[in-house]
Amino acid sequence: MEPKKQAAVRIMGIGKIMQFIFVFISLLTVASFVEWSTGLGNASSSIDGLIEFVEEIDWLLYPFAFVFLFVSTTIYHFIKISFFALIALLILNSRKRRGEYRHLWRTTALSVTIPTLVAFVLSFFDLDFKVSLATSLLTIFYLYVAIGYYPKKPPLSKKEA
Repeated sequence: MEPKKQAAVRIMGIGKIMQFIFVFISLLTVASFVEWSTGLGNASSSIDGLIEFVEEIDWLLYPFAFVFLFVSTTIYHFIKISFFALIALLILNSRKRRGEYRHLWRTTALSVTIPTLVAFVLSFFDLDFKVSLATSLLTIFYLYVAIGYYPKKPPLSKKEA
């Protein structure tokens, strides 16, 4: 009923959202790969045999590690976005708002960005499960706020016989 609110939900096409997700995942993958490749020498410096082995297969190890990291990060983020979109669907129905899963998926893809960055930064401080719980709650909070912009469901009208 309110075109401006409906347009806010559909403003970005799925192509732009996918492009955003893959660029975001690529940046996370590069940062994680750099962290892993610089940390590998520090962690394995006490084991001489492992250092020799890694030095012999550097040309093979790093490209495969990067591809594996990209694929696993992509799968993880798509599952995470889909799961939070399902939670958003429950929130949407409880708040009596109108929307579809595909719209919520797009909204969720944007809503997980900041919590993911916060979790990535906090991963350097060796924090445990509390970080994951806090970032999940932050994502749900962002979804709750974003769903407030979705149009309300029209009131049910009684059909007269």
